[in-house]
Amino acid sequence: MLSKLAHLQAATLLRRGLHSSVASGVSVATKKTVQGPPSPEYIFERESKYGAHNYHPLPVALEKGKGVYVWDVEGRKYFDFLSAYSAVNQGHCHPKIVDALKSQAEKLTLTSRAFYNTVLGEYEEYVTKLFNYQKLLPMNTGVEAGETACKLARKWGYTVKGIPKYKAKIIFAAGNFWGRTLSAISSSTDPSSYDGFGPFMPGFEIIPYNDLPALERALQDPNVAAFMVEPIQGEAGVIIPEPGYLAGVRQLCTQHQVLFIADEIQTGLARTGRWLAVDHERVRPDMVLLGKALSGGLYPVSAVLCDDEVMLTIRPGEHGSTYGGNPLGCRVAITALEVLEEENLVENAEKMGALLRHELMKLPSDVVTAVRGKGLLNAIVIKETKDYDAWKVCLRLRDNGLLAKPTHGDIIRLAPPLVIKEDEIQESVEIIHKTILSF
Repeated sequence: MLSKLAHLQAATLLRRGLHSSVASGVSVATKKTVQGPPSPEYIFERESKYGAHNYHPLPVALEKGKGVYVWDVEGRKYFDFLSAYSAVNQGHCHPKIVDALKSQAEKLTLTSRAFYNTVLGEYEEYVTKLFNYQKLLPMNTGVEAGETACKLARKWGYTVKGIPKYKAKIIFAAGNFWGRTLSAISSSTDPSSYDGFGPFMPGFEIIPYNDLPALERALQDPNVAAFMVEPIQGEAGVIIPEPGYLAGVRQLCTQHQVLFIADEIQTGLARTGRWLAVDHERVRPDMVLLGKALSGGLYPVSAVLCDDEVMLTIRPGEHGSTYGGNPLGCRVAITALEVLEEENLVENAEKMGALLRHELMKLPSDVVTAVRGKGLLNAIVIKETKDYDAWKVCLRLRDNGLLAKPTHGDIIRLAPPLVIKEDEIQESVEIIHKTILSF
């Protein structure tokens, strides 16, 4: 009887062929996990072997986060000075947002927009009243918000402004970054984003950032529907325009009947010491794009805010997303915004950012050539030599207990969660000073 059973099992394995080897591989991987946590090297190698090579992460393997801190698989603790590119403004794993996610996940997560749900309308009302716009269109990722804005701008251009069919143009600023879809890279001036991926989206035009005369020249074309711009360019290295630039953009767009689209996905939601970065100049864009910290880093949520004249140009069936406006994402987003309000994180970002820059100004100028920022969106520029560059500085910051990431070779963004306290700023500044002085 046993012999017959063994023959049957062997035959089954032979019939399964490749599937048996896959099952075997899973079994081995499971055994490795049971034996203890994987080493950082194992994690690095596994990602390299099985994942696409479209990122160059700093070599640190994280497994836990709380507030302004993260811990690696070996138990080492670090200040997080990237905040997942400003997605975790409320701090890692904020308990109120986590509780909201758990509670909603046990009740209802996804219906699609084929039906109404009880949370979407509550979310739309909360956000539109908070930012003083008439309508909200929910999406998931930041780049989807940008794509949505481009579609809305074109539709508005044809139906309201009267631009001839399919002649609409959207203007972008050089140095912009709003994602890596084909549309986003079609507006990029960074070869690492666009090179090798053409042909590109027609109807996009690029002008210099922080250049009102260039914008005024571009807006002479009656086929321009919109100008989409970051109030502060994040990925470009925390590039801050001159005072009056955003007010000038607002004036020119109004004058030429062009939509002013503010990409606040990284700069918004208290990061710069205001609810929105445009609030520094008290201007109201025609469209605002939100994402990242809209969910406190727990779930992909993004949104486009605008008034009826623009939003209602899109009709049923013309735009959407299976997950956009799902109950789980909406509940998480409401709670994430409540945390920003209840914990006064706008004021804290302003105060802690001023303190951080004050201390960073004391760094030796022969290594750090510039310090800039608003609120807790900051950057230092590293003078590159044959001995060190921004990447090497970030590696040594990691060794000393602080995580940051270079951008554009010589710039390091310093953007901790907005819950950071004064003593934590001082401790992190000591790490930065110690690291810079070691060079």
